Amino acid sequence: MIRGGPSSANRYYMMDIQADRSMFKVFLDHGLDLYVVDWGYPSRGDKFLTMTDYIEDYIGHMVDFLIERTGQPKVNLMGICQGGTFSAIYAALHPDKVKNLVTIVTPIDFDTDTGLLNVWAKKFDIDKMVETFGNVPGDFMNIGFLLLNPARLMFDKYVSFLENLDDKNFVANFMRMEKWIFDSPDQAGEAFRQFLKDLYQQNKLVKGELVIGDRKVNLKSITMPVLNAFAEADHLVPPACSRKFTEMTGSKDTLVLGYPTGHIGMFTSHRSQTEYTPRIARWLAERSGGKKAPEPVAEPKHKAAEEPRHKAAEEPKHKAAPGKKSGGRG
Repeated sequence: MIRGGPSSANRYYMMDIQADRSMFKVFLDHGLDLYVVDWGYPSRGDKFLTMTDYIEDYIGHMVDFLIERTGQPKVNLMGICQGGTFSAIYAALHPDKVKNLVTIVTPIDFDTDTGLLNVWAKKFDIDKMVETFGNVPGDFMNIGFLLLNPARLMFDKYVSFLENLDDKNFVANFMRMEKWIFDSPDQAGEAFRQFLKDLYQQNKLVKGELVIGDRKVNLKSITMPVLNAFAEADHLVPPACSRKFTEMTGSKDTLVLGYPTGHIGMFTSHRSQTEYTPRIARWLAERSGGKKAPEPVAEPKHKAAEEPRHKAAEEPKHKAAPGKKSGGRG
């Protein structure tokens, strides 16, 4: 399985932030080999990179490498946030190379006013920013993310930190998340310009008007099995951006999972480790020859909202125990 990366605004190690909060470990426990994309830190020379470079060259090269290395004709492709958008576009352009597609908190339909980020983006003068900076600074992106929910992200969480200074584990977890949150690479200028204009402002992907290279992207070309998971309390990628994705594809084997958490809680919460990620891993293992990992013992209080189109994708009745609320942007 190749994981098509999180948003290029953040680093991949969020998925493996610590031993007891590791999506990577869950996938490996299910017998799924894992290859991870690290977008790195764009330099000044990368300001001319486009979405075509990221999707056709970077993801395309990695998929071809794995096909050659493993001898398998197709790979599983999983993408998170912006990485999920890129993965869906790649799968639409190259359905012959993707066995199963998984998208997590992934924006597809950008025409919504339920998220402040979507509202801001529609009026944003990205041309002036790219012409001024070249690459869009990661610090600028972080300020914008914080302003989406300033009371919680710039005040409440630090009060909570001070109240728990005597809790060694709390402090360690908090500092790991803070390091990740503020480890924000710059955005390659031309790719960010296209992402904002073509998707946030003109919603070309849903309309069938997005051009990558010299080809239009048709979501109906996605015919492989698709799992789409979103967070019901996501303030970065509102559910409206993700919920209907599978209905836009041509796949007959789809599963939609909606979980009661935020953007980052999908990866770092206790329930991510015991419920959310194991559900995704089982779905992939069923379609990829992975092994059946031990089922969670406890019962959750919430059952994920799902819309399966295939019997093999139906949710088992067990549920996992809820955990502590995670910090960060989620």
